Amino acid sequence: MLFTDHLLHTIELQSPPQRIISLVPSQSELLWDLGLKDRLAGITKFCIHPRDMYESIPRVGGTKTLNIAKIRALKPDLIIGNKEENERSQIEVLQKEFKVWMSDIYDLEDALTTITAIGELTDTKEEAERMAGKIRSSFSALPFLEKRVLYLIWKPYMAAGRGTFIGNMLEKTGLKNVIVAEDSRYPQLSIEEIKALDPELIFLSSEPFPFKPMHADELQQQLPGTKVVLVDGELFSWYGSRLLRSVAYFHELIKQLA
Repeated sequence: MLFTDHLLHTIELQSPPQRIISLVPSQSELLWDLGLKDRLAGITKFCIHPRDMYESIPRVGGTKTLNIAKIRALKPDLIIGNKEENERSQIEVLQKEFKVWMSDIYDLEDALTTITAIGELTDTKEEAERMAGKIRSSFSALPFLEKRVLYLIWKPYMAAGRGTFIGNMLEKTGLKNVIVAEDSRYPQLSIEEIKALDPELIFLSSEPFPFKPMHADELQQQLPGTKVVLVDGELFSWYGSRLLRSVAYFHELIKQLA
């Protein structure tokens, strides 16, 4: 069968893949939750959930620092990656030797499409469709919190803009991202620029930079009129099966901040 990925690259699979390497944490967790643990041949060092997977499946480097030699040694019949999380040059090398399927995700609909597409790729279509349906249903009951928010992912300060998956998750909860430029996906900001944006809330993500209470205290002193909150970055940015947990977390967060 022929499968075309989000970057319009087509691969042909003669049968369901039996040796899959996943290059993205959220998609690795998805494959495990689709019941494919015996067909996972490799993951990255950042694929930490679930723990059983992290401890039992060979790791092939970081998402942007793949060990091509290890990947070759594992002889995958399918590699699954993501445009934003993996380096284009490394993906192009792999595409010359292996079947590579790439996602490109900006919002919830893209995530749901990816879940079902990976289900088709791996012959787990029914389970993938059930999972996507549960996620879609859970987001339909999400309450709103109409406040202006700045979501920081890195220090020196870098924010998630509107054209990102995180930005879409904020929109789903009714939060207004103070980064409004459509082409400003991950802008770097000085403390003066943050003050000028005048957010009511600042979310400090647990990943990729591991913000801690001391960082929240530091920023709170600089912006006494803004509420600074540490948030679980995985539940805002992982776009696989972890979305099944996101809405319950958003409910509790909204209740805390309302």
